Amino acid sequence: MTSTPTHLNKTRIAPTPSGFLHVGNILSFAITAALARKHGAKILLRIDDLDRARVTPEYLTDIFDTLQFLEIPWDEGPRDADDFEVNFSQLQRMHLYNDALEQLAAGGFVFACTCSRRELNEVGLCACFDKHIPLNTPEASWRLLTNCTVLEVKDYNGATIKAQLPAEMENFIVRKKDGFPAYQLTSVIDDLFYGIDLIVRGDDLWPSTLAQIELAVVLGKPTFNNTVFYHHPLLLEAPGKKLSKSAGSTSVRYLRQEGRSVAEVFELISDLLALSGRAINWQQLAGLILS
Repeated sequence: MTSTPTHLNKTRIAPTPSGFLHVGNILSFAITAALARKHGAKILLRIDDLDRARVTPEYLTDIFDTLQFLEIPWDEGPRDADDFEVNFSQLQRMHLYNDALEQLAAGGFVFACTCSRRELNEVGLCACFDKHIPLNTPEASWRLLTNCTVLEVKDYNGATIKAQLPAEMENFIVRKKDGFPAYQLTSVIDDLFYGIDLIVRGDDLWPSTLAQIELAVVLGKPTFNNTVFYHHPLLLEAPGKKLSKSAGSTSVRYLRQEGRSVAEVFELISDLLALSGRAINWQQLAGLILS
């Protein structure tokens, strides 16, 4: 028999300022807020800004504008873009990421990769491990040397799901060619740093969940194994095609410019999910999904 957890301390909303927030993001945020309020957990606003080539001030400001417009709450983290830049940017936690990377290198858990995107598309898998490329090679990424261990995921509904890392995540990147830590590593380190024990994300990020659990095991961070995960269905633009940040017509910014109200935004999400009712705020949307 399974049951939902009773003791949860903190969850997070973790947008990336590389595009305008869209209704798919809002779905995830609404579920996060509702589960936090249900369990008396705090909500952290954690903005992932290390994709420096794509991050813009306009996208950063949009995060705060959208959350405030839709009245989605958070308890910890930056209150506005200026506060974020000064006090919460991931750039301020680079020493934590670099410490983790150094630990992986010292333990022999990573190898250098010089494959181009085209080479990976043509061949499918990186074969750089056998080349013994020095880790300090310019323009080389670092890949985690993954194995076939069975990983355990604590599901929100009380089950412990056992699974192996999917093929597409084999030897995933932990340090990019530009020298910056990759998403999988920064996400684990940030969630540990902030004490996150509930992570809400879309079904499409199931491979990332498994990758992050494996990385935490390698880093010797057993606390991360106690994290509870809630994976929700995705909003689709068309059958089988998930929403993307390039889908401008589904961005909240676009909808606001078209004169849509808060209620109309949530009604649109309800319709895209084909829910039994039509929500007019985040509380009602989450209620229809979680009931």
